[in-house]
Amino acid sequence: MAIFSVYVVNKAGGLIYQLDHYAPRADAEKTFSFPLDLVLRLHDERVVVAFGQRDGIRVGHAVLAINGAEVNGRYTADGKDVLEFLGNAANYPVSIRFGRHRLSSNEKLMLASMFHSLFAIGSQLSPELGSSGIEMLETDTFKLHCFQTLTGIKFVVLADPRQAGIDSLLRKIYEIYSDFALKNPFYSLEMPIRCELFDQNLKLALEVAEKAGPFGPGS
Repeated sequence: MAIFSVYVVNKAGGLIYQLDHYAPRADAEKTFSFPLDLVLRLHDERVVVAFGQRDGIRVGHAVLAINGAEVNGRYTADGKDVLEFLGNAANYPVSIRFGRHRLSSNEKLMLASMFHSLFAIGSQLSPELGSSGIEMLETDTFKLHCFQTLTGIKFVVLADPRQAGIDSLLRKIYEIYSDFALKNPFYSLEMPIRCELFDQNLKLALEVAEKAGPFGPGS
């Protein structure tokens, strides 16, 4: 069981804090001979698998590294176009690492804003007045848990579907936010959280939750 990441979204929908706590390894690396038996295409300035699945490589996986060197979007470490490089027989055999691409800072900002809007829509769709909005979304690989405070701050945790104690963890994160962000004289409301004590105590809370589940009194 694991807790994957934490997001803090302000009442306007802006992402003011994000922590990647644990990322499951889903990369697959293999040495290929020419011609490449996978169909690759360009998508959002990344080279991704469009057709062909084998040895842990899935459709939608992006090219992350070539011959041990990380790629930068559609370009190799030395600035060559990835598709052109892989289309040249002289470059084979070649080792390619595939996997899910890492979200950029801008993508995380955009997704936080989108969830803020979905939260509001969920509240408005409710047949009952005073709905809390989205509290949990479930997929086959993770659950998204959300806790909104009375002031509109949202604490979002992405965790393994089997992870217990998330409700108490969300309230623990709110407590840490109150103690180490709001009480910090240098912190401005609604602005990004940059506080070492907040980081340290949040990481400790995540580790405790993963090992022990729910928080007890005084934890």
